Amino acid sequence: MYTNQLALEAALMELTLRMEEQGSSDVGENISGVLQTIGENAGHIKQGLAKLRGKDL
Repeated sequence: MYTNQLALEAALMELTLRMEEQGSSDVGENISGVLQTIGENAGHIKQGLAKLRGKDL
């Protein structure tokens, strides 16, 4: 799940750069906001996975 989130973040960053190159700064700003949220959530997901690995499921 964490790896998928990182891949999604990279794809969105590429989209942001391309949109900004084409002059769509408002779209780029919106995607940048989403990327910030994804980055914040990635840390929580990583912590949750580490806790799950420590438990005997």
